[in-house]
Amino acid sequence: MLQNKEISFEQLGLIDYKEAWEYQEKLFNSVLSIKSQNRAAAPEEQVQTPNYLLFCSHPHVYTLGKSGHESHLLIGEEGLKAKEATYYKINRGGDITYHGPGQLVGYPILDLDNFFTDIHKYLRFLEEAIILTLQDYQIKAGRIAGLTGVWLDHEAQLNPRKICAMGVKCSRWVTMHGFAFNINTDLTYFNNIVPCGISDKQVTSLAKELGREVDMGEVEKKLLHHLASLFEAHITVAANEKRY
Repeated sequence: MLQNKEISFEQLGLIDYKEAWEYQEKLFNSVLSIKSQNRAAAPEEQVQTPNYLLFCSHPHVYTLGKSGHESHLLIGEEGLKAKEATYYKINRGGDITYHGPGQLVGYPILDLDNFFTDIHKYLRFLEEAIILTLQDYQIKAGRIAGLTGVWLDHEAQLNPRKICAMGVKCSRWVTMHGFAFNINTDLTYFNNIVPCGISDKQVTSLAKELGREVDMGEVEKKLLHHLASLFEAHITVAANEKRY
């Protein structure tokens, strides 16, 4: 079966977390279904699997991954109401994180059989796309050994701070969930959690580092360019069609 290097991109805008999660699950399961059908089909009857990339932001929400600890949410039900935030336990890797307006959330639903079957390489490519995007703003970023995501002051670590969190799910080489890149994010919401289970390091945003609000569309274009280059993919804008 030929590899499909085309990725269909869709900007969902500000969307409820549960609605976006259900949409991801729908796309994810559709790709898995095609893979199952291909396994049972003759070679000449097999079809290419599609790849999707969703960008969005969410109303205030905290999400806890499979390996997370509920104690890392530092507020209860009343605190969530006061913050107008919701809370979900979800099926990605990683611990607890926050999503909210001003944050660029990316959900790649990729069949890695179309690119490479290496989940660690996949995570490194997502990180690298963020690192290169930050480089476009003259901000040096990188990785810290043993920690996922993208960090500033990752070398000297005098004041290391995370600017992008990551958590993914992968089944039969199909991915879902992804990354949360702080652009114009209200960072005070991170005070209500132990971000990603890390208590001794700070969280930052592109706006905080630059000292100004940043155009989200501009960041998206730069990030899409780097993702396409790293994955050697062609990213196309999805037709305007209903999500369900």
